[in-house]
Amino acid sequence: MSQKHPVIAVTGSSGAGTSTVKSSFEHIFRRENLKAAIVEGDSFHRYDRESMKHAVAESEKNGGRAISHFGPEANEFEKLETLFKEYGESGSGQTRLYLHNDEEAQPWQQKAGTFTPWSPIPPGSDLLFYEGLHGGAKSDTADVAKYVDLLVGVVPIVNLEWIQKIYRDTNARGYSAEAVTHTILRRMHDYVHYITPQFSRTHINFQRVPTVDTSNPFIARDIPTLDESLVVIRFRDPVKADFPFLLNMIHDSFMSRPNTIVVPGGKMGMAIELILTPLILEIVAKSRA
Repeated sequence: MSQKHPVIAVTGSSGAGTSTVKSSFEHIFRRENLKAAIVEGDSFHRYDRESMKHAVAESEKNGGRAISHFGPEANEFEKLETLFKEYGESGSGQTRLYLHNDEEAQPWQQKAGTFTPWSPIPPGSDLLFYEGLHGGAKSDTADVAKYVDLLVGVVPIVNLEWIQKIYRDTNARGYSAEAVTHTILRRMHDYVHYITPQFSRTHINFQRVPTVDTSNPFIARDIPTLDESLVVIRFRDPVKADFPFLLNMIHDSFMSRPNTIVVPGGKMGMAIELILTPLILEIVAKSRA
């Protein structure tokens, strides 16, 4: 962790809602006139799209355990750790982009599903902001969380996470429900060992809990909306939270434990900004001092 060049990370699995939280952070950065160096988690996958297909097939040969984007075999944990460490020390470090589609790839004159060359983060940023799968990752060879000043977890209950993935991959990406279910099962080992443990290292967790029946995610027709959800917000250090202020500002919120507040799902964006703005300003003030 660094007092001079702060690193802030939002971590959560695919479809968990980290993009929504990223938007809230961007509102904070714009409102408070903070220049953030944005790092996308997909940039630190080890393989491009075609190479990953071959790597998965190779790992499954002879009944072996398949690798996945959740685990260390398919990611550059060491390079991500190095980036966080170097940014904390110097305000720079090497990163790149993963080009998800033709629109993103066209300016680079590359194919979709490939990476841009590694390049240094430009000088002059106030902080580094990471959003992806592994902001709090830890393996036998790397400890990414060690260099994060503010680590935020975004995690729906697992049935909701599966509903979101199945709905997105079948409707937006054209996969069959059977293929998506196979992917969920293939990634389960890495999910348990490398995704879930991160949420014990976070400073704050935002967990969305539906108030409708999600007991069988594999037959669900719709994704529960924010208004059909509650958001459970857990602070590792409750001293960092002004609970009376939050209870007063967010109607219908309540405390479920001494370090946990529950808010209506529709108030999630508001809660994120109320909670995180003072924490970010405190971190930046220390860095400037």
